[in-house]
Amino acid sequence: MKKNRKIAFEEGSGNVFADLGLDDSEELLTRAKLGHSVRMILEKKKLKQREIGKLLNIKQPEVSNLMNGRYTLFSQERLFAFLNRLDRKITVQVTRRRKGESLQDVVLV
Repeated sequence: MKKNRKIAFEEGSGNVFADLGLDDSEELLTRAKLGHSVRMILEKKKLKQREIGKLLNIKQPEVSNLMNGRYTLFSQERLFAFLNRLDRKITVQVTRRRKGESLQDVVLV
């Protein structure tokens, strides 16, 4: 018979990089979201790494980094270029920040 134990936890902010106290946490989260988008598109296409490299014009080690989730190794601009090569439109919208909102946000449609 198990006893009811209270488990201590802390609710996250929605940005794991900020929760870890990393510098540039907003940019890291943006790159993670963009990189994940690229990876999901590529996985859906069921391409081999050689084909991905040719399509995105990158070498195999970079394909490996991308497909293994090492998105922080790529700049936002490169990730934008990958999305463009995958026939995706990127729209940047600038709005007033509300209290408590993150400075950057990526919305995937």
